[in-house]
Amino acid sequence: MEKANRTSPVVEFILLGLSAHPKLEKTFFVLILLTYLVILLGNGVLILVTILDARLHTPMYFFLGNLSFLDICYTTSSVPLILDGFLTPRETISFSGCAIQMFLSFAMAGTECVLLSMMAFDRYVAICNPLRYPVVMSKAAYVPMAASSWAIGGVASVVHTSLAIQLPFCGDNVINHFACEILAVLKLACADISINVISMGVTNVIFLGVPVLFISVSYVFIIATILRIPSAEGRKKAFSTCSAHLTVVVIFYGTLFFMYGRPKSKDPLEGDKEDLSDKLIPLFYGVVTPMLNPIIYSLRNKDVKAAVKNLVAQKYSSH
Repeated sequence: MEKANRTSPVVEFILLGLSAHPKLEKTFFVLILLTYLVILLGNGVLILVTILDARLHTPMYFFLGNLSFLDICYTTSSVPLILDGFLTPRETISFSGCAIQMFLSFAMAGTECVLLSMMAFDRYVAICNPLRYPVVMSKAAYVPMAASSWAIGGVASVVHTSLAIQLPFCGDNVINHFACEILAVLKLACADISINVISMGVTNVIFLGVPVLFISVSYVFIIATILRIPSAEGRKKAFSTCSAHLTVVVIFYGTLFFMYGRPKSKDPLEGDKEDLSDKLIPLFYGVVTPMLNPIIYSLRNKDVKAAVKNLVAQKYSSH
């Protein structure tokens, strides 16, 4: 019977989530539900003001609207499943459902990596070449730039998801995670996953290494240009236009590098702690970052604050 079970193909996966830590489940359910509602509200308001306020019809806010929509899609691809897992004693997901969820989360993460580098280029042109800004960042340029971010993220995700679902899964169907995280799924394959590991390595270089290098070089030029501005007020104004983007970049990439770049502990006594942290760090990255994005952009941006106030004022005056 055991042998038959081991060789039968997997039709569904069991998501462990925090089942090994039941005392944490209710706390995390409340925290993640509240965070998710803030994500929907904050990013929803940002999308609304970038569409409705004519003063925000610029490349920077177009990219910001895309980032907000991306954050809503990214969290919606996994958070409802995670919340359900906290309430269900044995959370299961079908093989196809797992593949779809894996595709969506990977596509959104890849798109955000590219989109943040596009936003860095926009800030570079605005500060280092302000006179050429309207020509370089015309609508004919920034709309295809955003579209290509989505396309690149989607194509990379199709490749990885296709490689993952073609693997044989026979027997072990317990994913030690909240959702179908690609690395957790690959561990369950009963075949050689070296092709998957190599392709993930190449993708990490493309989506982490290249954008981080591009953003870093852009900010070297941006900071050098800002420091050459004679007045303190001018320097402050120039830096305020890119400080929100820089903050988001540091949080986003800092968490990603911490998540995938940490050395694994060899101490068996630390295995349980590490197991818990391996789950909670991606959760932080997947939920807290999308919540912080609209807060950071709203607090650091007078135009967004003014647009939100106008929107609220119009809403009250219409009643």
